[in-house]
Amino acid sequence: MLDILLQPHRDTHSALCAQEMAAARASLGRILPESSILFLCDMQEKFRPSIAYFPQIVSVAARMLKVARLLDVPVLLTEQYPQGLGPTVPELGAQGIRPVSKTCFSMVPTLQKELDGRPKLRSVLLCGLETQVCILNTALDLLERGLQVHVVVDACSSRSQVDRLVALARMRQSGAFLSTSEALILQLVRDAAHPKFKEIQNIIKEPVPDSGLLGLFQGQNPLLLNSRP
Repeated sequence: MLDILLQPHRDTHSALCAQEMAAARASLGRILPESSILFLCDMQEKFRPSIAYFPQIVSVAARMLKVARLLDVPVLLTEQYPQGLGPTVPELGAQGIRPVSKTCFSMVPTLQKELDGRPKLRSVLLCGLETQVCILNTALDLLERGLQVHVVVDACSSRSQVDRLVALARMRQSGAFLSTSEALILQLVRDAAHPKFKEIQNIIKEPVPDSGLLGLFQGQNPLLLNSRP
């Protein structure tokens, strides 16, 4: 009789433990190709002269795109008001990907149907412009949907480096993960025995171009310390 009375409590305890373990796993921010997607945000011609480190940012985003294609990670590409801001720059290498035009300062409303059609999606890798506008708002919208957001810090920039730094801190405070392109690429591959590892190794063996991050992170910048919830 006692066992019968205690069983609901045991079931509740087991369910709570399972929920806590799931939450702990989510907080690790692990990524897998089959449950991830790459977002490429607004890397367009008119931004070329005004965005700090624009060539370097596009170069790193192009690296992420090459790896995504090798690992069959889906890719979504947006353009902010292309009639005025021009097309996606060719050096991104996104030929063959249909850009989705938008006016909203977030990728999510325009890509809503795409996201709704991917029930296994868990993680979004986010690259593009500008960090304090479309990257920040996209990250917040994705987090609100319960998705993990991984901001590729060496593939995001702004006109102002202050805006860039504060936006990175703001996203981290809200629960996004900040990571470099190489760290994310090697998380996706997971093992040097991966059949595509040699091709990916050839992509990442070239040094990542300097995009000003060292200056942002130097001296244990207080905006980026202890800011995760």
